[in-house]
Amino acid sequence: MQAVRLDVWLWAARFYKTRSLAKQAVETGKVDVGGQRAKASRVVRVGDGLRVARGEEIFEVSVIALSDTRGPASAAQTLYAESEASRLAREQLRAQRIAERNGYRAPESKPDKRARRLIRALGDIDAL
Repeated sequence: MQAVRLDVWLWAARFYKTRSLAKQAVETGKVDVGGQRAKASRVVRVGDGLRVARGEEIFEVSVIALSDTRGPASAAQTLYAESEASRLAREQLRAQRIAERNGYRAPESKPDKRARRLIRALGDIDAL
């Protein structure tokens, strides 16, 4: 296999759950190939550098192998190599999000009628 469509490779490498989600991500500019925006039908070859934005995570990977079939996660991880800087940046962002959430305490019970009205009023200042 010499080349594979970009959306098919992203699906096979398990960056996106479906091929249509991979195609949509490419069309909306969440995937760059070699620093340039690409089309879903663009051909991916071994050695290409990809930048994939998925949610709040950004992956910078290089293509090691090609596949047009989706297999287990262990096989999908052999299709690419993530740069060390990208992995460290993702870990730091994850740690930062956990630290920001650290002080949050979920309420012990559902809000009662009065509390629900106050919550609704927060959206409309004139309601108070």
